[in-house]
Amino acid sequence: MAGRARFIGANIYRGSSYGSRHPLRVPRVSTVMDLARALGWLPDDLYLPSPRAKPAALHGFHTPEYIAALVAAETTQEVSEEVRERHHLGSHSNPVFPEMYRRPATGVGGALLAGELLREGGVIHLPGGGTHHGLPDRANGFCYLNDPVFAILSLKAHGAKRVAYVDIDAHHCDGVEAAFANDPDTLLVSTHEENRWPRTGALGDKGAGQVFNLPIPSGLGDDAMALARDAVILPAVAAFRPDAVVLQCGADALLEDPQSRLAMSGHAHLGVLRGLRPLSPRFLVLGGGGYNPWSVGRLWTAVWGELSGRDLDVPLPMRARAVLAGLDWPGQRRVKAPPEAWLSTLLDAPRPGDLPDLLRERVERLQSRLLAWV
Repeated sequence: MAGRARFIGANIYRGSSYGSRHPLRVPRVSTVMDLARALGWLPDDLYLPSPRAKPAALHGFHTPEYIAALVAAETTQEVSEEVRERHHLGSHSNPVFPEMYRRPATGVGGALLAGELLREGGVIHLPGGGTHHGLPDRANGFCYLNDPVFAILSLKAHGAKRVAYVDIDAHHCDGVEAAFANDPDTLLVSTHEENRWPRTGALGDKGAGQVFNLPIPSGLGDDAMALARDAVILPAVAAFRPDAVVLQCGADALLEDPQSRLAMSGHAHLGVLRGLRPLSPRFLVLGGGGYNPWSVGRLWTAVWGELSGRDLDVPLPMRARAVLAGLDWPGQRRVKAPPEAWLSTLLDAPRPGDLPDLLRERVERLQSRLLAWV
């Protein structure tokens, strides 16, 4: 099976929500599973149910005190003021909800399984992963646990000595950088919208020398990501010569997403994916941000289609259209009804966008660092 792409999913994402007012009230992973199956792209032999990580396994990055507080909060469905202050549970961003431990622990379980399955090489899509903000002792930015950290640790435990982590979410991967900034055997490359929460990921961050952050000005489209890919991401990963690549493929840099002001299409994300795939024998693609149910479901299904060798340009059959037509986005005012393209295609037309001098100057600075680093 090492030569075939595999998909790790779970039914806990179906109907699980952070609450009726939270950005993560929308279906995401379940949409990808349903849409891929409606297209005939997800046969049983390529699908693996994600296990749930046990509390002891989570102590590999998170503190025992925090994990105990998270489990207790799910059990009692309440937190004390002390727990809220210390561990950021029960806040607006990280609310108490029925699956608040089991859901993120399933994402970590999938990440641990992926590292094990990739021991001999291969490709895995884990759309339930990508919660890159979680910190050792507290929830952070909708992320209760940090499954990308566990994915990297699992890959290393199963034979990968050097791991390249590339993050193209609209938000900087502060939790992953905190974990590995000083690890010379982990390369961290992040593109993210400048001045967007958590407002980390400065251009000048270096860690032990293998941290490359590129803040992208608001409003930019596919050409900005193509420049980042060709001038920074691929040269850095190629020079690092990793045994494994992890791509966090957050969908919130898409134009339709309400949580950023970038203006990309899915072609930007797929361009990075295609460039990275040949650079390592082990390739793991995670989900991440994405808060418009149609755009995130379509993009991550297209990612799976690309990884599994499908034709992304075919019109969607009626079964697939029915999945998209059945989506809901409660409590928002931006979209009265989904446009026809959101129901009939996986990818919107490319959105080239501008390349301002500021972005070019930042890229040149990172290129200079790359030359010195190599």
